[in-house]
Amino acid sequence: MLNIWGRISSINVRKVVWCAQELGLDFQRTEAGGRFGLVQTPDFLVLNPNGMVPVVDDGEGTARVTLWESNVIVRYLCAKHSAESADAFYPAALSARFEAEQWMDWQQTTLNRASGGAFVQWIRTSVEDRNDAVIAHSVTATEPLFALLDAHLATRRFMLGDHFSMADIPVGCEAHRWFGLPPTAYTRPVWPHVERWFSELKARQAARGVLDLPLE
Repeated sequence: MLNIWGRISSINVRKVVWCAQELGLDFQRTEAGGRFGLVQTPDFLVLNPNGMVPVVDDGEGTARVTLWESNVIVRYLCAKHSAESADAFYPAALSARFEAEQWMDWQQTTLNRASGGAFVQWIRTSVEDRNDAVIAHSVTATEPLFALLDAHLATRRFMLGDHFSMADIPVGCEAHRWFGLPPTAYTRPVWPHVERWFSELKARQAARGVLDLPLE
């Protein structure tokens, strides 16, 4: 049994849950973080001294693996459970594997940092407390990144080509968060290739309960 700690409203927890569902894994998820608390308890801090979600606990005894950092968890699960076939989520070829790693790091260090301000202000901040300057800065920083992604996907069905891979999971979760912003607050530019790709991701059986959820 794979144990996952974290609330599904977290983009980083959504990555792990979606990945586990894609791999057909039996898992148990414990609500943690945000209004659920738990992350500052002594037992949780043993699992992740940063006091953040997600955390996974996999296996028993000397084979037990405990990990935090969402993209690392996605890599681990894909490497463990999908690394044998030519279209594996965890690419066997070194060049493809590190292209996937590249886009996963880009999501975490570039796209997520740019988009987070608008998300927090529009979704998690009351109207009277919103900071328009933060929103404007976030939108200005994020739109060119989605334009970059759109150009990348113009010649590819998925992030690495014809086959779904671990790279699609974090970037797809980021698209879910940006595309879920309220249309009354934000008019999104047209990115046809991103929209086509994201529609295909949402249609995947394993994405249910993740990419079909409203933001909160």
